[in-house]
Parts: sequence; C-alpha cells; structure tokens
Amino acid sequence: MSLFRRRPGSPDDPQAAPASPGSGAPVPHAHDARVVVYSRAGCHLCETAEAEVERVCAEQGSDWARVDVDTDPELVRLFHAMVPVVFVDGRQHDFFRVTPARLVAARERPAP
Repeated sequence: MSLFRRRPGSPDDPQAAPASPGSGAPVPHAHDARVVVYSRAGCHLCETAEAEVERVCAEQGSDWARVDVDTDPELVRLFHAMVPVVFVDGRQHDFFRVTPARLVAARERPAP
C-alpha cells in the first residue's frame, strides 16, 4: 500500500484518460491556424501568452488563433488547469509561458 495518494486526473493516475495532447488522439482546433493558444477568460498567464504570440506572429506575418478551453468539454478534460497551452503546426509547443525565441524558431521551420 502506498503512503501517497494520487490526485484524481493527474498524469500519474492510472484511472485517468490520457491528459496529454501528445497521446495520439487529435486535439480539437489544433489546426485552426499555424499557432493556436488554448486559454480561458480571466487567466492572467493566458493574457500574457496571447500578447507574446500576437507580437511574434505579427512580426512574422503569421496567423494565430485563440481557443477558449471552457467552450468544449474535451478541451477541459485535456487541459484542465494547464492553460495557456500553445500549439504550433498541430503539435504542443509550450504551456504556462511563451518563450518568444522558441516560438520564432518553431515558426521558422517549414510547416509539415
């Protein structure tokens, strides 16, 4: 018997469905634009991430999209409190904070 309890829904919870977008299942809206920010209203980290993504994409002449995770139960299940999450070319790139240099480098790679 373990002395530690696993938090339900945590990545180490064997009962939890895969919480990682990298699990192979398609993530809704991941291809809406070259860069997609999954966020929610009232999230200060989301606002900061969106501003960084908007700045980088404007400098590079690229489109980006914002998806409110609270509008889709599947997105709530996938991301829960892990917002903001940034996808580039349909793959998870960052979460919580955006590193502009990493985003620029990811954007400079050819789209798959």
